[in-house]
Amino acid sequence: MTTHPNLLSVKNSLLIVVDLQGKLSAAMPERDAELMTANVGSLVEAAGLLSIPVLLTEQYPKGLGSTDATITDILSEDTLIFDKTGFSCCAAEGFTDTVASTDRKQIILVGQEAHVCVLQTALELMHFGYQVHVVEDAICSRKAEHKFYALQRMQQQGATITNYESVLFEWVKDSTHPEFKSISGLLR
Repeated sequence: MTTHPNLLSVKNSLLIVVDLQGKLSAAMPERDAELMTANVGSLVEAAGLLSIPVLLTEQYPKGLGSTDATITDILSEDTLIFDKTGFSCCAAEGFTDTVASTDRKQIILVGQEAHVCVLQTALELMHFGYQVHVVEDAICSRKAEHKFYALQRMQQQGATITNYESVLFEWVKDSTHPEFKSISGLLR
């Protein structure tokens, strides 16, 4: 049986965590930042359980610091972190080559800020032929309207807007999946 091509597949997924840095998160509405970090953590844990590669970017780490420890503590040791000064992740040295080398076409984007780095990354990755899934409850912006219009713009350009629970359930596909119990434990 074939499935809809827009349903996520473990074998075709790549999770990209965009600039989840403490100093940047501190500028976000506190509740939004906490929700984003918790949901990104669940996705990173699930990716580890399912052997889905994860890439991280850090926007100007000299000034904004490194990725939140709650995320780095659960990453596999071989996770690549790309420093960048450009807003699109694609501007980071070696990033697009690394994405291409995974041979995965479904990109799951999470992080901040929705209307800057996430948006620019989504648009560029779609331009390069990737299917982009933006996890609306795992991204944020300083202002709610900026996130709203960024999501609208990304969707108009062809990105799929989803949520972290949908991603988790699409990855396992069935309650008989060997990791279903562990994955369902990540739901909040």
